[in-house]
Amino acid sequence: MSTVAKQIEQSWRDDFPVFRESGVAYLDSASSAQKPQAVIDAMAGVMQTHYANIHRGLYDFSQKTTSAFEAARAKAAAFIGAASAEEVVFTRNATEGINLVAQSWGREHLKEGDEIILTGMEHHANIVPWQLLWKQMGVSIRTIPVRDDGTLDLEAFERMLTPRTKMVCAVHVSNALGTINDVKRLTYIAKDFYPDMKVLIDGAQGVVHQAVDVQDIGCDFYVYTGHKLYGPTGIGVLWGRAEVLESMPPYQGGGDMVEKVTFEHTTFKKPPARFEAGTPAIIEAIGLGAAIDYLNTIGIDAIAAHEQALLAYGMERLADIDGLTFYGNAPQKAGIISFTADWGHPSDIGMILDQCGVAVRTGHHCCQPVMERFDIDATVRASLGLYSSAADLDALVAGLRKAKDLLG
Repeated sequence: MSTVAKQIEQSWRDDFPVFRESGVAYLDSASSAQKPQAVIDAMAGVMQTHYANIHRGLYDFSQKTTSAFEAARAKAAAFIGAASAEEVVFTRNATEGINLVAQSWGREHLKEGDEIILTGMEHHANIVPWQLLWKQMGVSIRTIPVRDDGTLDLEAFERMLTPRTKMVCAVHVSNALGTINDVKRLTYIAKDFYPDMKVLIDGAQGVVHQAVDVQDIGCDFYVYTGHKLYGPTGIGVLWGRAEVLESMPPYQGGGDMVEKVTFEHTTFKKPPARFEAGTPAIIEAIGLGAAIDYLNTIGIDAIAAHEQALLAYGMERLADIDGLTFYGNAPQKAGIISFTADWGHPSDIGMILDQCGVAVRTGHHCCQPVMERFDIDATVRASLGLYSSAADLDALVAGLRKAKDLLG
């Protein structure tokens, strides 16, 4: 890598205090990203200066915190090109966003015999909620095949569509393979077949590695989560088209989502408040807003270019190690490298890498159907973030050589 590129990656890395204390080669950002000082300061600042519950307080602390919370909603909406902040529902994570859609939109609009199509590379979070609906309502589930290179067979998807198909759910970027799916084309195919078909995109990895515009994609729902986006845990985003959200009943009941309550009848607020029962994750939402501000300062395109350069560098270095098999070789791929070794089990390799100061994820990555598709039970996964460096990948290669010597 060039000297300029190395200077940039070091500058970004310096924004993350964890790396001031530890020299670990952190290659597990797909699971959860580290937090920049800006996010830590924003969250601590609220708690130190004006913390209060939101929306109902007339006093200064509450007004300031409410303003910061709703500003975070606006940032979360603008980050994905939403038409309005009112189209953004705060959830605990992307998983809860998908469950909300399944249990609210699904139970309201689907019936026995209707069909949901998923992709063969979905995270469990975009499988299990629909299976629960299958058990509850008798809807059926079909899956789009995954080709050997880790891409979706969209021609097969086109042939799968029937008048019974009412919902299509697809991951934007596979956390297990790194494949960047053409969700715009997938959405076009679905809507061209049946304009009222709903499309949900799991963007937990999608927003991290590229710019996202939900209006350009044309989908109806898009979910993402704060903790993979350099923000805190406990906060996620469900974006839905305004008219679709308006057609959905509440997911949970409680405070701040109601207009009037009697023991006989309750009326509910409009979205997004209708779906945000109880005291929300106030500090976490503000932290997510700070993370988005931080990313916007750098530029998501600059981050994507940095990660692509590191991905190419890492694949070149790893090619020198005998016995590795890589999974997910799509032409469009994010900074996620999954592999097995014919000389050692992923768990053993992961433990040795940890001893070498290299943090990777091993296992099925909550994608057991993908593992079954490739006839494996686990991979070693090295995933990149904006703070990742060529030195991290050099440490990975050195650690793998040690693991091969010990296990081979």
